[in-house]
Amino acid sequence: MTVYKRLRDLREDHDLTQQDIADLLKATKQQVNKGERGDQIMGIDKYIVLARYYGVSPDYLAGLTEEP
Repeated sequence: MTVYKRLRDLREDHDLTQQDIADLLKATKQQVNKGERGDQIMGIDKYIVLARYYGVSPDYLAGLTEEP
């Protein structure tokens, strides 16, 4: 699974919109959309926020492990 698909799947599994994530990350909906498509790479600080929010490890978000 790609990192981008994992980001989208986690968001959808939590019934969140791209705008919800944008608000959490203090970003725009367009930035979240680009991040989920792989057109823009998010900074490590954003991955840490998302990992804490979803209760998974940053390694899981990065696709380095299958263990959340």
